Amino acid sequence: MKSLGLVVEYNPFHNGHLFHLQQAKKTSNADVTVAVMSGNFLQRGEPALVSKWTRTRMALEAGVDLVVELPYAFATQRADRFAYGAITILNALKTDEVIFGSESGNIRPFNETVDFLNKNEEEYNLLIQEKVKSGVSYPSATSEAFKQLSNRPQETIDLSKPNNILGYHYVQSIRQIHSNMKANTIQRTGAGYHDEGVGVNNIASATGIRKMLFEHGSDLSAITSYVPKSTLNRLQDHFNSFGHFLNWDRFFLLLKHRLITSTPEELRDIYDCEEGLENRLKEYITQAEDFTSFMQSVKTKRYTWTRIQRLCTHILTNAKKNTMERALTEPPTYIRLLGMTETGQHYLSGIKKDLNLPLVSTLSKYKDPFFELDKQSTNTYILGFPYKAQKVLYKQEYSNTPIRLHQK
Repeated sequence: MKSLGLVVEYNPFHNGHLFHLQQAKKTSNADVTVAVMSGNFLQRGEPALVSKWTRTRMALEAGVDLVVELPYAFATQRADRFAYGAITILNALKTDEVIFGSESGNIRPFNETVDFLNKNEEEYNLLIQEKVKSGVSYPSATSEAFKQLSNRPQETIDLSKPNNILGYHYVQSIRQIHSNMKANTIQRTGAGYHDEGVGVNNIASATGIRKMLFEHGSDLSAITSYVPKSTLNRLQDHFNSFGHFLNWDRFFLLLKHRLITSTPEELRDIYDCEEGLENRLKEYITQAEDFTSFMQSVKTKRYTWTRIQRLCTHILTNAKKNTMERALTEPPTYIRLLGMTETGQHYLSGIKKDLNLPLVSTLSKYKDPFFELDKQSTNTYILGFPYKAQKVLYKQEYSNTPIRLHQK
């Protein structure tokens, strides 16, 4: 069976994701589609709108065949380690081709850019360090450093665009692990990655859809045109069961408690807490009315919203440096299975004996530092729900087997 790999968050699954999924299947002519999906906390340092189980079911009902979890230690990292973790898991699952969305829509400039930066790695890294020391954020430093390099090939990508950055790191990671996996890309359509508007052709960004959901509460009619019917049904089921969707506001008091009761020394043990940031956070937390006002007070030109938001996630989940830093030098150590169709199950049965990572379908007795961090972050995420819902989610996480979707 030819396998297609996707790296996703699906927060929530919308028409843009459906377009990408359908085009990727058509382009690859694959028999089975495998998605590596972030768990309950996402790459930009925010809690998922709905649980990974609800998002898994959205993916399966839309046409994905196999969904596995990207561990927290990789899912909440900068783009390079996020991509490395996802590509390593897809490679372990014997994926033939990975297809990602990008502003470019052409794979050749990605390959040209990776080749060029590999040849000029030392100069590039020195320029990045200079930019960071001058006070700009790391993402801006990488983009500015790239523009400053001389002798750039004509066909390179714009590394200021978020999906191009991720795509670059997917291609780079494939080279890094010496994988035979093929990389390809499909041009994004509709609203941009961070756009809060509704876009065109019934395609809005996940950011815009979440904004509409929080503005309209229980009335989901505002997003009807922008998500598949299966997503709409799952969101309605979630709201009917749990009474709300999740964002940082649901965790602000927990974060406030962590910051107020932790000493600066304890906060310095948290991953990504560097350069005295613990003092800045403690200074502003007592004055903040909500998460948004807190973030607006703390962020600077150097410390972007995303950087601070990731740090807040690590403080909330108590993600220590000693575990998270392993993800900077080590690959994922297991594959957590979340759900599958009959096609996905058939594919998995065929490759199971050749897997070089343990396949985890229930928590049971499996022990691993990355896995313990997954449980730790999930236990934190569940606290964002009412008590009765917490019992359901604990059972789902610790007792239930992966979702099995029976195809018609």
